[in-house]
Order: sequence, then structure tokens, then C-alpha cells
Amino acid sequence: MSTPVVLVAGLHASARTAAVDRLLAEHPGSVAVHHDLRSVTLDRVRRVVRDSSGTLDVADVLLAHGCVTCTVREDLLPQLVRLAATASLLVVDLWDSVEPRSVAEAIDCEEAHDDLRLTSVLTALDAAYLPVDITRGDRLAEIGKPAASGDRRYLAEVLARQLEYATGLVLHGGDEEDTDLSRTVLAHLAPVTPVHRVTGLPHPSGPTLCTAELAERVDPATAQLPCDAQTDEITTVVWHHTRPLHPARLFEAVDELVTQSVRSRGRFWLANRHERMLAWDAVAGVVSVEDAGPWLIALPEAAWDMISPARRTAATLDWNPVRGDRVQHLVFTGPDLDRERIHTLLDSCLLTPQEEQAGPDAWAGYDDPFAPILSLKEAA
Repeated sequence: MSTPVVLVAGLHASARTAAVDRLLAEHPGSVAVHHDLRSVTLDRVRRVVRDSSGTLDVADVLLAHGCVTCTVREDLLPQLVRLAATASLLVVDLWDSVEPRSVAEAIDCEEAHDDLRLTSVLTALDAAYLPVDITRGDRLAEIGKPAASGDRRYLAEVLARQLEYATGLVLHGGDEEDTDLSRTVLAHLAPVTPVHRVTGLPHPSGPTLCTAELAERVDPATAQLPCDAQTDEITTVVWHHTRPLHPARLFEAVDELVTQSVRSRGRFWLANRHERMLAWDAVAGVVSVEDAGPWLIALPEAAWDMISPARRTAATLDWNPVRGDRVQHLVFTGPDLDRERIHTLLDSCLLTPQEEQAGPDAWAGYDDPFAPILSLKEAA
């Protein structure tokens, strides 16, 4: 019988610790494993194993290949398998800036299926800090929370990924007003994810999570994006269109779009990159644009059998006999967003009817300011 495993992530250490403590207290025989990365820039990682009574074991772990992610995965999985023999529940207490997806996928491996059963991915959040932290453009290294030497990620970027990937969100700390505001923020950023207080955590026993399905919830081609919404001062604006975008005009609009909103993401179609889906991901004024692979219409039909049902379903929702699944689907969230202004700005970036009639051969010759960004990411 496999042992259930719960991942608890979160930049807010006090909230995460409170959630882990609660799990240990409520489930006799449970054990938590934590990798402390405070000394990671000195090539040291400390592993701490504990239960409800206190610390059971502390050990220093050498960095594998100079990579913290590899070290945590290669040390964590054997530890979990060893502990599964006697533990009723295993809790993985992730370091502040570790994103849960890579750890979840490492645990969900064939060699550990007989011993481990990943049942929940929780992200613990401090209600007093969440509404502010999701707007902060600080790098992790600037606030002392890097997960590796040379970690260039941003605080808000990691926080967004932690809460959008989770199967459950846990609020701790703050007063009633903080909690209400945090719930409102989360209802916009992760509207389908249940929100709990530390005193009401979901039971960890249950079926094994499929990490492939978890990934499809956040990957650009299949992401469960928020809908248009207005709650007090917080607004979510959805822009959906079926004409291609002019690369130069969109590039000129990027700064205004990312500074007006706190969080935006989605998939889009540049005219000069007719066959490629592009992913938009921005938080706290920092934007990332990446190639997310071919549109389904650009693939030979023989390859469609290898495409996941979720991808085919998402494509079907936007399908057109001529353009296939090519679409503009961007979502923006922030305080008091001007829906009309965002729509007008993005509409102005679309090809004109005359430009659209010229066709893909003409579009291919457009100047593309995104090319250096995309080339850099492809080479990385």
C-alpha cells in the first residue's frame, strides 16, 4: 500500500510551517521532510526530518552537479521512499522559493509508484502579505530567498506559479480584512482552486494526482484561464480574438499592458510566426514571451493521436475551418483595470483587413522586435 504524500509550498515561511505543523498534528505517524536552502550560495543544503514531537534527523547534503533542484530531487525521493515504510503520511515542506511543479513531477515517477502516492499540492500564503507580494518586482536574491546561486527569478513570478499550480490554497495570518482581500485576489488569480484556512485543511488521503493533468492546468495551450470578473476594486479582463497580431504594434503596447495590470497570461498568435503558438506570462511589471510549440492546425493529422485529450479539447473550443486553433486569448488582472482601454489597445495591434488579406507570405516579412527575446529563450 503506497503512502500518501502532500507537497506544501509557499514563499511565506510562517504560513507554510503552520500548515505543515497542522498536518503533522492531525495525522498520527506523519513525517515531514524539509530542505533548508538558506546557505545554498555556499553550496550547502540542510535536510531536516521531523514529526509532531520534534526533529528526528538533520543532515547536510552536497549539491549535485552544482544544481539545487537536482540535489533536492535526488535526495528527497530516496528519503521519502525510506520513510514510507513506517509513516502514515509524508509531508514535503518545500523551501520558500521552490516551485512545486518540478518536485511533484519528480515524486510522480514509475520507480516510486509502489511506495508513494502524491495526493495534494498545497500552497500556504500569509494573508497579511499576499496582496502586496503579488505586486512586488523584487528579485529573490535581493530579499535573501534564492533557490540557487545566480537565481534571477522574481518574488511575484514565483508566488504566481506556486498558487496557480496548487490543488489547494491555505491562508494563515493577517486579520479579517487581510483574509477577505486575499480571498478576493485568489478568486481572480486561481478561481477554480479551493481556499482553506490552516484549521480546515483537506484530508490528505485520496487518489494519486496525475502530474500531467496538473501541468495542463497551467501550460499555455491548455491553461484554465480566469474569466471576466469585477470584485470591488479588483478587475479581470479577458481579450479574445481570431485575427493575427502585428509584431511591431504589439511590442509597442507591451509596456502599457504589463504596467496597467498586476498579472496577465495566455496564448497569442503573431502574424509573422504563423505556425507557432506564443505564451504570454507577466506579473508585477515583468513580462515573459516564449514559444509554446506549434498550433494544432500546423501539425500533420497523423500527429494528432499523440496530442493529449486536454489539448485537443482546448483547440476544439477555438476551432475554425480556415485558421484552426490559432487564437488570441490573454487575461489581465489588477486594481481598477480599464477594460475598454485594454481592448482598444490590443485591437489596435491586430492586422488591418488589408494586411490580413495579404496572407502569411507577406506577414513573414514583417519586422519582429520579439525575435531577439524568442531566440534567446530558444538558445537557453
